[in-house]
Amino acid sequence: MSDRKEQAKWKRRLTIRSWTKNWELYLLFLPVIAYFVIFHYIPMYGVQIAFKNFMANKGILESPWVGFQHFERFFDSFYFWRIIENTLGIGIYELIVGFPIPIILALMINELRTGKFRKFVQTVTYMPHFLSIIVMVGMIMMFLSPVSGLVNGVISFFGGETISFMTEPGWFKSIYVWSGVWQTMGWSSIIYIAALAGIDPQLHEAARVDGASRLQRIWHINIPGIAPTIIVLLILNMGSILGVGFEKVFLMQNNLNMESSDVISTNVYRSGILGAQYSFSAAVGLFNSIINFIMLITVNRIARKVSSSSLW
Repeated sequence: MSDRKEQAKWKRRLTIRSWTKNWELYLLFLPVIAYFVIFHYIPMYGVQIAFKNFMANKGILESPWVGFQHFERFFDSFYFWRIIENTLGIGIYELIVGFPIPIILALMINELRTGKFRKFVQTVTYMPHFLSIIVMVGMIMMFLSPVSGLVNGVISFFGGETISFMTEPGWFKSIYVWSGVWQTMGWSSIIYIAALAGIDPQLHEAARVDGASRLQRIWHINIPGIAPTIIVLLILNMGSILGVGFEKVFLMQNNLNMESSDVISTNVYRSGILGAQYSFSAAVGLFNSIINFIMLITVNRIARKVSSSSLW
């Protein structure tokens, strides 16, 4: 027992010594902790309204408890499967298209040897990231306008009929996903470029000596070198597959394309903010978060079994 107590005291002293030695680093980290505690953990107290019939005049604690009534209402609603199908469809489409393109772009930029041209390509691909969502949607509407849009102008020039892209449900998902890829691929490629910079150049030199071509070196050196980064980011993306953003969908949405543009976030907005059904919208949002959490845990466990890379 005395030996265990001595070991515990020794560990405690080492911990205190580590804290006092690196207190500046912990002080820098403090605002990050404060941000997550204040804006992410403390608000979780309000999640209980998903199980109550929330009334503003009674507050959270005094509002009557209704259990899973709001969840059952959501599952039995007429638009439930349409909302899930649209949200999941956009999320999977975005993952299939939007996840590999930044990797390919990073591999291509890494192969550029001319410094000025490389900086030019990086600047051109990074810049769309800094456009606001409103500006982005405005550009989409201008380019795809059936009256004066550039895309329809090209179609008409070659003898085709103009297409009302923004009002036809079949085009919504593709427009949403591909415009998002164009806007974010340059910024998303930064982390892969940084990972490629950490690969030992001697591996490439040895491969050249053995007669490996550029494509072979990319396939057998670069891609395995950034594989851990790819796996971690894939896990994070899978964990938000139902987390389709609200702003862009809402700005692109109209009554004619509602069939394919109505997602969980817009449904929560209409029912919770416009309809003042706070408990129902909280239940829908909680359902969305639980599904994303389950996806994150599942994919992380699969990645840990298949490879040595995972979040934990």
